Amino acid sequence: MLKWVWISIVTVILDQLTKWMAVANLDEGVRNAVFDHLNFTLAYNYGAAFSFLGNQGGWQRWLFVGLSFVVSGYIIHWLRKLERTEKGTAIALALVLGGALGNGIDRLISGRVTDFIDMYVDLDVFFLNNGHFAIFNIADIAITIGAILLVVISFFPEAEKETTDA
Repeated sequence: MLKWVWISIVTVILDQLTKWMAVANLDEGVRNAVFDHLNFTLAYNYGAAFSFLGNQGGWQRWLFVGLSFVVSGYIIHWLRKLERTEKGTAIALALVLGGALGNGIDRLISGRVTDFIDMYVDLDVFFLNNGHFAIFNIADIAITIGAILLVVISFFPEAEKETTDA
């Protein structure tokens, strides 16, 4: 099932390319409206999700670099063990792998993850900052979609393993 790794490679390329474009064209912290409910806002995350451990002085960089590459190795191992009929799981894992590598590369090279996609709603909900959710990137989107697919597939494992002879 390693044939699905191309999805990971495309994810890493898109992620790194869009991050490079964001750094080249955006000023940090300045919201640039794209259309309703979407801004491009350059931000750097020195921690994990929602800047978890982001202010710890630098050791977290190496923890998250190591973690992203250990998880990537495990995902590759998992992909190798999948049956040919488990295409949904393979695609989901390839998305998570691409996202983990994309953010891992950022941490390895610069010690921080570049984020720029800033979605918001016009509601002042207690967990949103004036309607703004966390700023994220293509790698984060790939990880999220992959994780959601894995959860959905886990509820219907027999459906994925059914084969058709059509």
